[in-house]
This record gives sequence, structure tokens and C-alpha cells, in this order.
Amino acid sequence: MIPLRDNVRPKNFPIVNITLIIINVAVFFYQFMMGPEAVKEFIFTFGVIPREISTSGFTELLLTGFTPLVPLITATFLHGGWLHLISNMLYLWVFGDNIEDCLGSLSYLLVYLLLGVIGHFSHIIFEPFSSVPLIGASGAIAGVLGAYFILYPWARVLALIPLGFFITFVEIPAVVYLVLWFFLQVFSGVTALLTPGVQVIAWWAHIGGFVSGIITGVFIKRLGLSV
Repeated sequence: MIPLRDNVRPKNFPIVNITLIIINVAVFFYQFMMGPEAVKEFIFTFGVIPREISTSGFTELLLTGFTPLVPLITATFLHGGWLHLISNMLYLWVFGDNIEDCLGSLSYLLVYLLLGVIGHFSHIIFEPFSSVPLIGASGAIAGVLGAYFILYPWARVLALIPLGFFITFVEIPAVVYLVLWFFLQVFSGVTALLTPGVQVIAWWAHIGGFVSGIITGVFIKRLGLSV
């Protein structure tokens, strides 16, 4: 199911959400203009290498000014291809504006980045010694979805559903859409763990991001920021 829009219109212009989309697209075009070797170096520099994080002791991190942790943020703005970028930005466009509306622009930016970091750490827990770079905004966006699940469960989401050679449009409650999305991530994540080889998609970053987003949504409600 591909989300196209929801029926909840934000009260304020989502300046941070749109800026995040613009930055992600701009960084991707910057990558696109590089040569293959330059792109590889760029991703290995600014992407998350689980092994480098999991094997770094506190003393080492302290001596380096915690610079090995910087990719936990920068990796959120890198993408591996057009489909990766477009799918992530579509989800952010549909669901992110309402979370920004609840939190306010600055708080939303900080929460978004934190959710991305938590998503990356969730992947590292299950792939601690992987040397494959982890990139993408999926963990942060999954966190946005988790918060949306708590704050707007009965919003309506218009989704495109491919059925072989045909496509259909269905409007369903957000709670149904997001439950189906989450269980797909869990099923895929468990399957990946049971399958030998490198995980191509960081399913556990999605799962960790979504769960942390649910916790965020609960806090937003308790603070009385939800609408």
C-alpha cells in the first residue's frame, strides 16, 4: 500500500517537514552527481557503520569528541537510490506535517533527529559487527509513523494498492494502515534474522523507530500538545 494523503490538515505551515524533504532531495542529487568511487567514500564517511559504533569504547569516543557518533545523524539524510528516496519522502510528506503541528517546528526537528538515531541504534543491536553502511531516513520516518499512530489513529489515509496489472485507491483508517505496515516490518525483520547473509533493508531500524515514535506520541498526549 502506498500512502498518497491523509484527511488531517495542519493548522500551521510545516516549514521543518518541507525543509527536511528538500534537504534529503538535495543531498541525493549531490550524491547522484558524484562518480562511483566518490559516492562510496561519501557513504562510508557519513553513513553508519555498525561495527565502528559497537566496538568503540567510551574512552575512545571521549578522546575523539564523539565524532564516530556523528553519522547517526548524517546517515538520516542519505539514500541508496531513487525508490529509497521517493518512498521515504512520500511517507514524510503524508504523515510528518501533523506531528510538526503538534510539537512545533523546533521540537519536531529535534524529535525527528532523535528518532533517527534510535532507529539506527536498533539496527546496530541486531547487526553489531556489520561493516555495511546504514543509510536512509527510514528510522526517523518510522518514528513519525509511530507518533501518528497514537495521535491520529482515526484519520483517513488514501492509499494506492497495486493489484497485478491494475491499481485501486482505498481510504482506510490510519490505525489499520499503520498496524499492517508495522507487522510487515516485524515479519520482514524476523525473516531477515533467520536468513543467512547481509540485511539489504534495515528492518529493525524501522521497528525501533516506530516503537520509539509510539512512546513519543504518548508523551505528546500527556503534555496536552495533541490536537
